[in-house]
Amino acid sequence: MTDEPKPEPPQPIGLDLIAPEMYTPMLRRLALAAIGIGIGMALLLALAVPWLYAVAAGLVLGAPTALYALAVQRRRIWLAGTVIRARRIFGTRRLDVAEATGVEILVFPGRLSRIVLRVTAGGARQVVPLAMYTDAGSGRELHILGLRKLADALAASPLAAALAVSGMLVGQLRAEARDAVLEERPLFRAVQSVRARDSVQPVVLSDRDIAALG
Repeated sequence: MTDEPKPEPPQPIGLDLIAPEMYTPMLRRLALAAIGIGIGMALLLALAVPWLYAVAAGLVLGAPTALYALAVQRRRIWLAGTVIRARRIFGTRRLDVAEATGVEILVFPGRLSRIVLRVTAGGARQVVPLAMYTDAGSGRELHILGLRKLADALAASPLAAALAVSGMLVGQLRAEARDAVLEERPLFRAVQSVRARDSVQPVVLSDRDIAALG
């Protein structure tokens, strides 16, 4: 009698709205430039003030920018099955969508409007970017594979809100599959509906809003 082979673990899918490969080189150059400026300033000041003050001034000038660039470069979000893993500056957060206790869609209106998914499970909360749009009608949306896997993960949750958001993402996938214009895509329509309210604060879409978009 042979043992049944164990199922392979699901492959992680990146959920970053902008692929890290696009901005990592720029962030590295920014960090190196900030470090160089800080060192140059410290050497210059060392000619006129004690070296301890010169080093402190160099750190104040260069360290914040360098640390910010390195922190942004480290941040990543993945989805494996129903589990979201988010790498932060320190450590990694893990959240199982199937065990979610809260699922919300938030829209941040502005000249560059953002729409995100916020999932709460236990004491953890994670935000996943879905799309961002400019006033000019252009923008960037989460890639198709990420949307599909995210919709599947939400469908595994018993929450009615999760199922509604899953249906909305499926509607977005169908619109992208037929190359629909932005006005026919649920994510863009959600942003438009919030812009029409003239709100300047983040808006949480109601269950009725999400059902209409789906």
